[in-house]
Amino acid sequence: MFTEKNGLKHYRHCVDGAWLDGAKRIEVENPATGEILATVPAGGGAEAALAVEGASRAQPAWEALPPIRRADHLRRLAALVERDAEALARLVTMEQGKPIAEARGEVQGTALYLTYAAEEARRITGDILPSDEPDEQVWIQRTAHGVVLALTAWNYPLALTARKLGPALVTGNTVVVKPHEGTPLSALHIAALAIDAGLPKGVVNVVTGTGKALGEALVRHPRTALVTLTGSVRAGREVFAAAADGLKVLRLELGGKAPFIVAEDADLDRAVDAAIASRFENCGQICICNERMYVVDSVAERFMERFLDRVRRLKVGDPFDAVDVGPKFSAAELAKVEAMVEAAKQAGAEVLTGGHRLDDGRFARGYWYAPTVLTGVDHTMDVMRQEIFGPVVPVMRVASFDEALKLANDTRYGLSAYVFTRDIRRLMRLVRELDFGEIYVNRPGADAVHAHHAGYGDSGLGGEDGKYGIEGYLRKKTIYVNWA
Repeated sequence: MFTEKNGLKHYRHCVDGAWLDGAKRIEVENPATGEILATVPAGGGAEAALAVEGASRAQPAWEALPPIRRADHLRRLAALVERDAEALARLVTMEQGKPIAEARGEVQGTALYLTYAAEEARRITGDILPSDEPDEQVWIQRTAHGVVLALTAWNYPLALTARKLGPALVTGNTVVVKPHEGTPLSALHIAALAIDAGLPKGVVNVVTGTGKALGEALVRHPRTALVTLTGSVRAGREVFAAAADGLKVLRLELGGKAPFIVAEDADLDRAVDAAIASRFENCGQICICNERMYVVDSVAERFMERFLDRVRRLKVGDPFDAVDVGPKFSAAELAKVEAMVEAAKQAGAEVLTGGHRLDDGRFARGYWYAPTVLTGVDHTMDVMRQEIFGPVVPVMRVASFDEALKLANDTRYGLSAYVFTRDIRRLMRLVRELDFGEIYVNRPGADAVHAHHAGYGDSGLGGEDGKYGIEGYLRKKTIYVNWA
């Protein structure tokens, strides 16, 4: 998987069951310290072709296995993830920056994605229909697409790999994973565990490189049948364009701008707990994060007093310690958040707490931003319209629940939303009136593996998780059987 020189690990691609090196390298950085952790190959068109063609050769035999046999492989892989849980958690923290407690949770989620997919093996079903003709039946079979390309984001590098790998493999597809170039180590370790679990060569391939040099070549390869991406709206549009000539099947899980509505009858303590967890977990770097808050006037003072007290007590620091918030992922991400807050301040927003980089003492290295709450904002500001993806939350006071719903829907995103109310009539209105694919009522955000995770508008196409997520990795074949 890697060689080591002067204490620095140099990783290789995993292609067709073998470890392949590359002359050009990409440095992988620890966002808490700015130190170089390792290097990985900077792959391009040649590596893309080797990976897709290896996956294509392996796919017919893999699909020919009974689904329950494919599930056995996934269970063995999940068991190895659990065996190596602490080492994997430490790796995630080093390359991504999240607190170690959250990284341990990500490892647990990784194993869960794999075992859930394995459980679905006996639910891959078809249909037998009566025909309009005598002595005839119509069979509808579900079959694999072929080679699946999985493009993963940097915020959950291990879990997102498994979220795509499990469903794709149990349905008979083979997979090429291209992790984000900033967090490739987790996916490469999954590839090593897949080999240890006995998966046939070519079934799981992991290649590293940038989106432009490697990702586009993978998308455009004629044998890539389905592309599943978790990433930004910009990345989604680029993949959409690159896939157009080949008419590839796409599943795009993109950005979000989740509203968080606090009605006058909300349980305020519970709402505060959820607002904290849903904004500051993983340094606010989650697509379903609480990105903008609407609090009804009659409870705004009480809510904000409790909320601000909790924000000010958040502990920021070394992610290997018992902290609440770690570093931002990269210098570019830190600069983006800083620029958005500065623009909001120039437009009239007031900083209630935070609003600046942390760069003194222990924060002199790495990419740190103080947990931040803004008020005095309006819907013309970028902080209310564009994804922040950091530890910053703007808060608007509204006159009524109806105003909050109207403002919540005033967005091009449609992934997740949060509503706190005890009025059942309001809850029933959400089905028709709140235009988001995922709504959390009186609770913080956390996807259930057996539910469905999908967005509307600029938040993407298709979806992940549960039986509907599994369905996306299958296509239907209709056979007319006449025995007259």
